[in-house]
Amino acid sequence: MSEKILVIGELQQGVLRKVSFETIAAAKQINENVEILALVLGDGDLQQPAEEMIHYGADRVITVSHANLSNYTSEGYGQVIMEVMEDEKPTGILMGHTSVGKDVTPKIASRLELGLISDAVAIEKEDDQVVFTRPIYSGKAFEKKVMKDDGLLFATIRPNNISALEPDAGRTGDIIAKEVDVKDLRTIVKEVIRKKTEGVDLSEAKIVIAGGRGVKSAEGFKVLYELADLLGGAVGASRGACDADYCDYSLQIGQTGKVVTPDLYIAVGISGAIQHMAGMSNSKVIVAINSDEEANIFKMADYGIVGDLFEVVPLLIKELKLEGALVS
Repeated sequence: MSEKILVIGELQQGVLRKVSFETIAAAKQINENVEILALVLGDGDLQQPAEEMIHYGADRVITVSHANLSNYTSEGYGQVIMEVMEDEKPTGILMGHTSVGKDVTPKIASRLELGLISDAVAIEKEDDQVVFTRPIYSGKAFEKKVMKDDGLLFATIRPNNISALEPDAGRTGDIIAKEVDVKDLRTIVKEVIRKKTEGVDLSEAKIVIAGGRGVKSAEGFKVLYELADLLGGAVGASRGACDADYCDYSLQIGQTGKVVTPDLYIAVGISGAIQHMAGMSNSKVIVAINSDEEANIFKMADYGIVGDLFEVVPLLIKELKLEGALVS
């Protein structure tokens, strides 16, 4: 049987999450020549996300559109994924380690009596075995795990750890619309009320403004939100800032928080603990603003500003507003 890896594309408000493309890259790391079959679930026309999956490296895409898939339920998604598994007989399955992936994959693994490696941050081949690296003990250590040779490879991939392939808009592949009668669900989600957040999604942002203990208060974070708003970015934080109750833990970046890979990362009042830097080290450009010229963050920064953040950041905001006025 030829190798075939099934990757699950995850839609968020009708748009594919970045980790969907990262799972395709992960499949290529497992075997460069493997057939990559993508599955996209949702409601309505799924042609555009299916084409995106092909542009990012999928060979074939199965779409399943049903009213009961408009909002996530573990029963609905599980039913469709297992039916596709039965039809296609993949040798591996990969999905993002998101709230959806963390919920549905253990249920599928239990139902089908499969092994599952969750929260993988790296994949490598050693002596023809696929080795997954995953964090343990709240990110203080890492372990390497392998699947049995005769077992189906089943894993979730932590977002922003494996870089997606460069998209090729000219790439083509088969898109198959599959009909699945998603019924007999014990739970139907009628409405999703989303928590209002300031700015864009942190894990997907191209620009991140992160604050540390040096910001000194929740009030101090307001200036970071203003800067992020001007740049079209998102606000993040170090664990120290979250522990000090300056902001919500949903903003935490680091080994025990979110991993981000923006084009521009501005660290404001962050000393540069190794745990924090593990969550942002793959940023393309890092700018550090800190009053302590010996701060560890400067060792990683591409550009550094030694100064009082409460003087530097307002100056940046002023200049950006002037630039904006000139552009308009």
